[in-house]
Amino acid sequence: MEIRTMTSEDWPAVSRIYAEGLSTGMATFETEVPEYDQWNSSHMQLCRFVTLKGNEVCGWAALSPVSGRCVYGGVAEVSIYIGQRFRGQGVGQKLLHHLIQESEAAGFWTLQSGIFPENLPSIRLHEKAGFRLLGTREKVGRYKGVWKDNVVYERRSKVVGIN
Repeated sequence: MEIRTMTSEDWPAVSRIYAEGLSTGMATFETEVPEYDQWNSSHMQLCRFVTLKGNEVCGWAALSPVSGRCVYGGVAEVSIYIGQRFRGQGVGQKLLHHLIQESEAAGFWTLQSGIFPENLPSIRLHEKAGFRLLGTREKVGRYKGVWKDNVVYERRSKVVGIN
């Protein structure tokens, strides 16, 4: 398994995996995969990775800013998606570990994730990587007309920022 920086040429595979996540109904409030330019502008240029098995992209991870205010420059929101055929094979764990290491090298002191409470595989993945539950945002948004909760997980770096 290889992990490398995501490029725009990876978008067809990345968007396919994103669509697989959307189809579960428990990955995001989004209902459609955006065009690349929209996705690209909403995610940071740093810390975008794909995992490959052979030549096939089997997962991806990227960071988004949590705020435009400079005081939050070291805080980012995690997106991580694993292709259906590769779930449960340790791809997510290796990819998230890599994302954490690279984000710390880039100066990020806090990573956070908003996860639907029913997405237990994602919750377990984040907990294994040292994320802790901060709380639940009750009925924070609607997904296909239904109000949904979102649990917020956070991981504070032990090497960047205040320890």
